[in-house]
Amino acid sequence: MADSMAAAVGVQPEPASTVDYRLVRAHVLQRILCGTRMADDVCDAHPELVRAGREVGTPAGEPCPVCHGDELALVSYVFGPRLPAHGRCISYAAEIAKLARRKGRFTCYEVEVCPDCRWNHLLRSYVLQPR
Repeated sequence: MADSMAAAVGVQPEPASTVDYRLVRAHVLQRILCGTRMADDVCDAHPELVRAGREVGTPAGEPCPVCHGDELALVSYVFGPRLPAHGRCISYAAEIAKLARRKGRFTCYEVEVCPDCRWNHLLRSYVLQPR
């Protein structure tokens, strides 16, 4: 899986603030493989998330785990003071470093999304702090 956008520009999570959702992801994918969950149930990304994945997402470097398409992308959203209530979609890596330097507590959520089949899953969340 690709490294986080934050790590690429010198931002690291606040100690003990990272929540990793890889085990939940593995469980969901296992349920799809054994037939106890339908792919249609989890391939339900919001159209804006699909658009963000297609237009500003970072290539994940691996195929979609559901449809095996090549388009799996990572999308980062940041929430915090003086940002819109719906957060800010990070469209370039330096933007996250800029936000980390601002006063206040900013939380980043990294989501993987497949524009082809609309698979999406929250990968991790963390509080930003400059390195």
